[in-house]
Amino acid sequence: MKKKLALILVLCFSLTLLVTGCGNKADQTTPPDQQQTADTSFQDIKDQGYFTLGLDDAFPPMGFREEGTNNIVGFDIDLAKEAAKRMGVEVKFQPVIWDTVIEELNNGNIDVIWNGMSITEKRQKQIDFTKPYISDRQLIVVQKGSAITNKASLAGKKVGIQAASSAIEAVEKDKATADAIGELVQFDNNNDALLDLKSGRLDAVVVDEVVGRYYLAKHAEAYQVLEENFGSEDFGIGVRKTDKTFLAELQKALDAMKADGTSAEISKKWFGEDIMN
Repeated sequence: MKKKLALILVLCFSLTLLVTGCGNKADQTTPPDQQQTADTSFQDIKDQGYFTLGLDDAFPPMGFREEGTNNIVGFDIDLAKEAAKRMGVEVKFQPVIWDTVIEELNNGNIDVIWNGMSITEKRQKQIDFTKPYISDRQLIVVQKGSAITNKASLAGKKVGIQAASSAIEAVEKDKATADAIGELVQFDNNNDALLDLKSGRLDAVVVDEVVGRYYLAKHAEAYQVLEENFGSEDFGIGVRKTDKTFLAELQKALDAMKADGTSAEISKKWFGEDIMN
């Protein structure tokens, strides 16, 4: 009887080891994407009732402080409000220092970067983007009547640029011009750079076309734009790489706004024409 009992115990122990071993093997062969928890990013946004949009609030006409009211207004602001309404939530605006904006996003302090952000290879490794919604160029802005007429004229000159902006990458790609520039001065925002240009502390500023044209329209007596530029790029809206469902719902709203002409009307309000991709 004791022998039979011992045999039964040995068999039970062997079966336990077999089942445990198979279980471990199954876990090891399960694809990593199936082991991850479900993406609840959009449901989380719906539950809290809003998403937080990070921006440089001195970047007209995309997003900036309205004179007199100090309210945040702009082209991207109007697009974001309309998209949020279609998604059944609200949008809150959070000004950030631009050279830390991706860190702010990935740390969870904001939910989206929506501020005329260029889609670059470097940024695509850090965050995900919607489809491009407008195209832009990197312009060279100088004082009215400046002797600087082209990129070659920037040799030895003091040029302003926004810190952590795609304008830096655009200039660096043109190695001959970049090496010839006397000093590339980085600013927290384009507004400060253009004010220094106006006062004569800079010789030129490299800036997004949407900003450069806006300032030119407001201060035609102070600035002019050179014919040569540092190339074109696309603007996209940035979200965390983990937030696939949020990105999908946002893109759905943007596509609907494009299809029914709403985004075109917003574009005409700020640019006088439809510049949407």
